[in-house]
Amino acid sequence: MKQIFLLCTLSLGLCFLQSSCTDLPSSNEIFTDNFDRKAMLIDWADLIIIPSFDKYYEALLTLDEQEEEFKLNNSETNFNNLKGAYLDAYISWQKVSMFDIGKAEEIGLRNFTNIYPTNVEAIENNITEKSYNLALPSNFVAQGFPALDYLLYGIGSTENEIRTKLAEQNYQIYLTELVDRLLSLTDQVRNDWKHRYRDVFVNSDGSSATDSVDKMVNDFLYYYEKFLRAGKIGIPAGIFSGNTMANSSEAPYSKIHSKQLFLAGLQATKDFFSGTGINQDYIGESIASYLQNRMEETEGPDLAQEILNQWNIVEGLTADLSNTFVDQINTDNTKMLAIYDELQKATIIMKVDMMQALNIQVDYVDADGD
Repeated sequence: MKQIFLLCTLSLGLCFLQSSCTDLPSSNEIFTDNFDRKAMLIDWADLIIIPSFDKYYEALLTLDEQEEEFKLNNSETNFNNLKGAYLDAYISWQKVSMFDIGKAEEIGLRNFTNIYPTNVEAIENNITEKSYNLALPSNFVAQGFPALDYLLYGIGSTENEIRTKLAEQNYQIYLTELVDRLLSLTDQVRNDWKHRYRDVFVNSDGSSATDSVDKMVNDFLYYYEKFLRAGKIGIPAGIFSGNTMANSSEAPYSKIHSKQLFLAGLQATKDFFSGTGINQDYIGESIASYLQNRMEETEGPDLAQEILNQWNIVEGLTADLSNTFVDQINTDNTKMLAIYDELQKATIIMKVDMMQALNIQVDYVDADGD
């Protein structure tokens, strides 16, 4: 079944590629790139990346404060405040998840923050045995926001049961360590951007595979393809397995946040692509403006607008989705499949047409049939 699906996907993809590439310059064509890559890197660093990490860190500080309040008094009010802070931080994480470069890549920030589905058995074993090392890759699936989703929503059948269990010392300690670790890892990345990596990033403004633009565009594309398109939609909807995997959705225990998290990730994708600042009050140089520059030089199609149009279609389709993807997949998965199809169209435009137009090579291996 999986082989049949992948063959169909490849066939459709090839047809799409043949029709979409006809007006683009040959990959062997020599052209002069007069775009100011350094100006774009400055806008990325100063208007989007660093402010996004600042905002995310502030959200984690609030989560830490609410966790401390709940530890002192596990009242219903404090528990609701804790869950609200968790959601705010999780949404804020969506703004920085794609920036897996520099210190974030070095320390594996994304792997320690948001690998899902979480492993309940690993979490419970850690809590029971009181002996674990959250720095080990084996504990990727026992920490971060997915583990918090389980602790705050999945360790009991009622809110009172959950609050009572979280008052137990072992659960309380584990909850604190998860929040502290998110803070510590994020602080490392944030400080490195401010005190070292920002200048390294901005000054590496060449056009080689090891320079910042090529690396960041690849990281952006990889995030979109593997984590937004596949992780949030395709895998739970059964695209790659032939069978639905509803419990592999993001935040399955809360049952109300998966759609909101997907939309936050999609908005973050659109904002970075278009150069929109963290406060939505400034638009700088971006992948979109770089693409428009290239298309004006080569008299090619408006690829940036084609990509944005696809994402607008996706946003429109989400209006009919349940707030929890677990319910949506189990009741009417066709709507999830329709969204995946539209996300996939943008993947093909970006991965082939966009990368060719910008003269950037894809630097990662694709194994899911695109």
